[in-house]
Amino acid sequence: MGEAILAAALERSVFEASRVCVCEVVEARRAQLRSVYGVSVSGDPGATMADADLVILSVKPQDMKSVRGALKADALLLSIMAGVRIESIQREFSHDRVVRVMPNTPVAAKAGMSVWTATAGVLAEQRELARNLLAAIGREIYVEEEKKLDMATAVSGSGPAYVFLFIEAMVEGAVAVGLTRGQAEELVLQTVYGSAVYAQAAGRPASELRARVTSPAGTTAAALHELEKGGFRASIGEAIRAAHRRAIELGNG
Repeated sequence: MGEAILAAALERSVFEASRVCVCEVVEARRAQLRSVYGVSVSGDPGATMADADLVILSVKPQDMKSVRGALKADALLLSIMAGVRIESIQREFSHDRVVRVMPNTPVAAKAGMSVWTATAGVLAEQRELARNLLAAIGREIYVEEEKKLDMATAVSGSGPAYVFLFIEAMVEGAVAVGLTRGQAEELVLQTVYGSAVYAQAAGRPASELRARVTSPAGTTAAALHELEKGGFRASIGEAIRAAHRRAIELGNG
C-alpha cells in the first residue's frame, strides 16, 4: 500500500521525486523503486527520518519496533499501520505530531477510502498536506475521535473483502444459469462498479435506489426475497460488528 501512495502522490504532484527518500530493507526493491519512481532510497531508517519533514510509516504493525530513528520536532509522522493506536506510535517514536490513517486496498487503483485523525500538535498546514496526500489515492474523511478508525476498519477497511465475496457469489450464480465465466465476470464487475458510481452520483438513499429497480412481482423482487430469506441483511450487519470487535481487540494488544 505504501508504494500505491507513493505512485499517486508523485503522479498528482503532491510530492516531487527529488524530495522523496524511501527506506526499504531489501536491496532489490530499493533498486526497483529508484528506477521506477526516480526517488532516493536508503536501507537505514534513522538516516532517512532524521531530516524529513514528513515520515510515512508503511510497515506491518509487528515491524514497527524495527523502525528506529529520531524525527525533527516539527516533522509530521503519518501512519497507515493497521490497528496501531496513536498512543503507541507516540510512545515508540517519542513524537507528538502524528496522523493515523485507515486506508483500504482500492488505493492501488486511486479509488480508496481513507479515514484519518490527528493529534492536537499537528499544524493546520500539516493537516492540509495529509488531506491532499489521501485525496490523491481516493476519498478521505477526517474524524476527531480515534475510536472511529476501528469503526472505519470494519466498514471501509475490511469492506472490499465483503464486496469481493459478493462478486464471487454473483459470478457463481451467473455461471449456474448458463453464462460463461468470462461473460459472468464482465457482467458482475460492471454491475457492481456502475451501481456504486450511480449511487454516488444520485445522492439518494440506497433503499430508494433499490426500490426504483424493483418492480412488484418482478425478477428483482423474487431475487431480493431469497436474499432476505437467507438473512443477507442481518449477516452483513453481524459481519461489520464482528470486524469492529476484532479491530478493538487488536488495538488493545
